[in-house]
Amino acid sequence: MNAAQGFSAYDECTPTGVFTCRNPRDNLANLGKILKSKGADVIHLCTCSFAQKTEKGWDNSQGGFCDHIEKIAQDIAQAAELPCVLGTAHLPRGYTPMTIEK
Repeated sequence: MNAAQGFSAYDECTPTGVFTCRNPRDNLANLGKILKSKGADVIHLCTCSFAQKTEKGWDNSQGGFCDHIEKIAQDIAQAAELPCVLGTAHLPRGYTPMTIEK
């Protein structure tokens, strides 16, 4: 996989799995544990969770689909005992992916 934008910190990047967020978000910590059991070393939360796609690209000034995404990332990181990164393939201009440690 091309290690671009949100994955640029890696020499190589192989997706381990994907999960879909649904409300209420109380199952996300368990989904993080499942990704770890499948071999994930890091969990990335998609850019749309904290940013919106506009005609000019991604913009995180108004937030994204998830309220309190940093708290959600912290819950996942603690439950899965893995770092959780905010950002995937496409990022807002000037944004550096935030890593929430376990």
